[in-house]
Amino acid sequence: MDQRSQALWRRACAVIPGGVNSPVRACHNVDSLPLFIAEAHGCRLTDADGREYVDFVLSWGPMILGHDEPSVTAAVCAAAARGTSYGAPCPDEVLLAEEVTAAMPSLEMVRMVNSGTEATMSALRLARAVTGRDKVLKFIGCYHGHADPFLAAAGSGVATFAIPGTPGVPAAVVADTLLAPYNDLAAAEACFAAHGPQIAAVIVEPVAANMGLVLPRPGFLEGLRALTRKHGSLLILDEVITGFRLAYGGAQARFHLDPDLTTFGKIIGGGLPVGAFGGKRAYMEKIAPSGGVYQAGTLSGNPLAMAAGLATLRRLKTADYAALEARTAAFARELHDILAAKGVPIQVPTIASMFTPYFSEGPVTCFAEAQACDQSLFTAFYKQMRAQGIYLAPSGFETGMVSFAHTEADFAKALDAARAVRF
Repeated sequence: MDQRSQALWRRACAVIPGGVNSPVRACHNVDSLPLFIAEAHGCRLTDADGREYVDFVLSWGPMILGHDEPSVTAAVCAAAARGTSYGAPCPDEVLLAEEVTAAMPSLEMVRMVNSGTEATMSALRLARAVTGRDKVLKFIGCYHGHADPFLAAAGSGVATFAIPGTPGVPAAVVADTLLAPYNDLAAAEACFAAHGPQIAAVIVEPVAANMGLVLPRPGFLEGLRALTRKHGSLLILDEVITGFRLAYGGAQARFHLDPDLTTFGKIIGGGLPVGAFGGKRAYMEKIAPSGGVYQAGTLSGNPLAMAAGLATLRRLKTADYAALEARTAAFARELHDILAAKGVPIQVPTIASMFTPYFSEGPVTCFAEAQACDQSLFTAFYKQMRAQGIYLAPSGFETGMVSFAHTEADFAKALDAARAVRF
């Protein structure tokens, strides 16, 4: 790190726990210090010392149009000129809700919140109220935010730091969280056989993206839908990452799913702090003030986030997702071949505009297999790519992201960097 970054790091450690405001940013898992980003445009980041990077993190997913996309930036600036927060309804929140519900037929109503964590915790509360049950089934390694019930066998940052949960969460809170391996329908069926009348909901990332990128096996998601219907439980599809990235209609459009509730994250706010949950009208009308299930947020429907989200979705509605997927797949194939030629075990699964380099002899289909990957090889890869101006997520349990702003020159720069890596 250069002088400015080193100074910022020292100052941050004095006033911010661990020097960062979200754990994985600390880069401990890859034996590095964090980058301090000064600005971002398109698919390029510039750090505090003036170094430029091709960005394959994209604010952990939402910047699918790239950073500082002109129509989104213009919408935010125009909204800011009208005031940055009202604590009251604004026109754009109605327009954005209409766009989101139109994109996904399973959503008849949607409630705006401020983060993906708020969205998932609120969806679970609603599911418990609808069913009168307490238990929730989640999948090992899937991450649904840091609300207490979901911090049992979570992936992503929790996996990075090898925390088997977290201090501060009472055992009683996670006692109603049931666990099964991702992609293991038989294990989910066994949970229902043992606890069916008590299970309020199943929550799942349709494509697991917090243990790296793990695609669902054929029939897994459809089996969960059938299982929840059979037992009177709700299916919550966590599309915080896949929503409007896997397709304009999200994973549910791609896999032809009809979930009861769906959660979203920052992509529907153009990368600004926002989230949402929505679903069937009969369930959503139980939310206050229509019903008795309480959920609130002073900044929910913030005018800046609503304007950014509306501009983003209007651009995405006509975007060529198929072309972006083809470009991402071609990049992933070449990256695989370059690394395989170096004699290291490598898998690079991809779907839509997401990919993950796993240093593994075989395909990764669940969290246990992700944990078995060679993290020392990933660390070596990460550090050398970063030194050459390629910005990857600083954890082997995260997913690489591609935007519509990435060009063939950006892919070529990343592939040239991979060719120079030594293990």
